Amino acid sequence: MAVDQTTDLIGMGQAARAAGRRLAVYPTHAKNTALLGIAAALEAHVGTIVAANALDMADGRAKGLTPAMLDRLMLDDRRIRALAADTRMVAALPDPVGAEIESRLLPNGMRLSRRRIPVGVLGVIYEARPNVTIDIATLCLKTGNAVILRGGSETLRSNRALVAVIQGALEQAGFPLDAVQYIDNPDRSLVTQLLRLDKYVDMIIPRGGAGLHKLCREQATIPVITGGIGVCHLFVDESADLPRALDVVENARVQRPSVCNSCDTVLIHQAAAGAFLPMLAARMAHCKVELRATGAALDVLRADSHGAHVVEAGPDDFDQEWMALILGVKVVDDVQEAIEHIYAHGSEHSDGILTNNLANANRFVDAIHSSAVFVNASTRFNDGGQFGLGAEVAVSTQKLHARGPMGLVELTTYKWVCIGDWHIRP
Repeated sequence: MAVDQTTDLIGMGQAARAAGRRLAVYPTHAKNTALLGIAAALEAHVGTIVAANALDMADGRAKGLTPAMLDRLMLDDRRIRALAADTRMVAALPDPVGAEIESRLLPNGMRLSRRRIPVGVLGVIYEARPNVTIDIATLCLKTGNAVILRGGSETLRSNRALVAVIQGALEQAGFPLDAVQYIDNPDRSLVTQLLRLDKYVDMIIPRGGAGLHKLCREQATIPVITGGIGVCHLFVDESADLPRALDVVENARVQRPSVCNSCDTVLIHQAAAGAFLPMLAARMAHCKVELRATGAALDVLRADSHGAHVVEAGPDDFDQEWMALILGVKVVDDVQEAIEHIYAHGSEHSDGILTNNLANANRFVDAIHSSAVFVNASTRFNDGGQFGLGAEVAVSTQKLHARGPMGLVELTTYKWVCIGDWHIRP
């Protein structure tokens, strides 16, 4: 990849547009061959990728990146092989391009249908997670989209190594290298330039913090799909199986605390609080999770903390995406108060109820309009791989076009196809 060309965004956009037009008509078997080539190349170049990532990790530690950020940044043998497995899964999935969404015969005898087509060229801006490079590239290639990538400066070496692997596999498959391009100049002004490249880029997807999303919404002259900021909740209802609810809460908070679908706040029905809070305190003490509590929850936890680190919740704590071993705790009167709390503090990412009461489960599901709503399951399942999508470009919390994990179908749009018998309009 020629570094001296990466700041020529107009040239990149032109090349991406041309590559996208070629990709749009590639047959499924050709796209799958390229994807399988990428998977094999990832495995063949594990050492090179890990070495590049180690340099990024060392710089990250020197710059004082948080443990959560370092976890998102890190690539090891296991994670790279998992990316190769995900790439093979994408290859095995049905190709949505060309699929007919609906078809009907009009009264005048013409056949009208809607058919899935690629979006065209995507611009994806992301931070700290080099695995996103593979996820996005594979999903875009499968759906016939070209993509211009802009990762964070903290992942520069890792992303260069990954893009080199991708482009090597594309060359082997006879695909245009410009189908996957990477802006490897860390100059931040290039982000704004990309956001205004509307002559060539059809959609912008930011994956990062609130600041990045705000910048994209304010500066882009291209449609933007935002998401990935998760202030996620679990509500423990009075009818919940408390030991099993505890396992779900632990999984949602502890399994990988640095990601957007991890649980930030647990809400507990007042009738279950007396029994559940001591259990929660003991489990979170074992897991080294700090509890930020308020009201009745704080009173109970301070009286019997079981060794947990308990802190009074500040005025903004329930609005935080912690991305760390911290959990907000609050007692609510009923399911309606839980719903209202989520309305007030949530980000419409991932929220769930733990209950054995079907009426309360249905009430919660009907009222909460997050991108994914869970009943008796961890919020950690809001993920493209877990939903059987192979991977994801992002988790959209918007209400237009795509919601939740954006997989293959979400990277397509459609065209109308009208077939007549030499019809003319009267």
